[in-house]
Amino acid sequence: MKKKSVKLGVFLAGTGHHVASWRHPNAIPNAAMNVDYFKGLAQTAEKGLFDLLFLADSLSVAKDSHPNILSRFEPLTLLSYLAAETSNIGLVATASTTYEEPFHVARKFASLDHISSGRAGWNVVTTSLSSTAENFNKSEHLEHSLRYKRATEFVEVAKKLWDSWEADTLRIDKKSGQFLDESKFHEINHKGEFFSVKGPLNISQSPQVHPVIVQAGSSGDGQALAAKHAEIVFTAQENQTDAISFYHELKSQMIALGREKESMSIMPGLFPIVGQTEKEAQEKYEALQELIIPEMGLAILGRYFENMDFSSIPLDTPFADISLPDNVDSIRSKYDLIVKRATNENLTLRQTYQWVAGSRGHHIAIGTPTQIADKIENWVMSEAADGFNIMPALLPDSLTDFVEQVVPELQSKGIFRTEYESTTLRGNLGLVKPENQFINKP
Repeated sequence: MKKKSVKLGVFLAGTGHHVASWRHPNAIPNAAMNVDYFKGLAQTAEKGLFDLLFLADSLSVAKDSHPNILSRFEPLTLLSYLAAETSNIGLVATASTTYEEPFHVARKFASLDHISSGRAGWNVVTTSLSSTAENFNKSEHLEHSLRYKRATEFVEVAKKLWDSWEADTLRIDKKSGQFLDESKFHEINHKGEFFSVKGPLNISQSPQVHPVIVQAGSSGDGQALAAKHAEIVFTAQENQTDAISFYHELKSQMIALGREKESMSIMPGLFPIVGQTEKEAQEKYEALQELIIPEMGLAILGRYFENMDFSSIPLDTPFADISLPDNVDSIRSKYDLIVKRATNENLTLRQTYQWVAGSRGHHIAIGTPTQIADKIENWVMSEAADGFNIMPALLPDSLTDFVEQVVPELQSKGIFRTEYESTTLRGNLGLVKPENQFINKP
């Protein structure tokens, strides 16, 4: 039986995903605002034949925000630049369904798809931070379930707008004077609970028809959205057992909706620390952990618990003994993940903030290239994942280590490509182009 092929994305973030990466001697100051730095990272990832690179976004910051969040490029602007500096790797950016409009988002991602010749992907998020509302002329943030209802309709409207142009709508016939075929140029006339949009979109059909839809929520509402629309799901699964349960639950939901199992790739975050020996890898990890400023680690932990202030609690207190807020309206899946592990492993507050601040709750793999490749193979073959969104702890070092040491191990196992199959993101992921919903309809 042919081995399953591993999907790989790389989540680029400033100096790296470890909260203290900016303090490391090898970190590049102000990396988050350095376009040449990002060009180098993108080209390294493409050298490693990654399916995609991914940029997150935030629309609200505070003085204690993660250093990578405080100052960073608007992602679509940066990806438009990187499109010209790469050839095959997919380019995925986050855009909020709570604080943007479908017309704007559909147009921007169609533009990126044209600019990159078919490599765009949209990470659909609902925005978890309630403080964001105050940056958008609002006094209140939509509650969790309403954010997801809005998001579901938002994606439906965006898809209609992408379909408002058929493939051969443009004629540009100088002799006859016909610029477009009006029969293939569609008003969408959408009227729903949250949006009223006439259309058509003011940009022609892009190479992929629809940019690849990515979704990063793992709550019940997030899974429902993913089952209906997502082609890639980014998730945080701290252990393999939970990852297998999540994988089968989500795949079952999408199959129940009439979708093919292969039309979605589930890609948990993976935080790899690579060393030539286990000892070297562990030393790399511990060196980063020692750089964590306790106040910053506690603040990052607090954001998953309705901005709870942990600073007055002794650091050696068992986390299970701490009284936590019951009604959480932010990232519920991350809340549950943290509480479960901290309780099961009897972690102290110190151990919990170090783990969360270091990897933001994602699975940490510390070891040799062979050990990390073995783990990736084991997770994928056991249906815990279809691949991983790699979260380098320290950039560029951790990405270079993975590309130069782990990727060859995956290739030698026959579970990762040795060359790109396509110049489009859909092509490399093995996804078909969606059918236009307006064809053969009045």
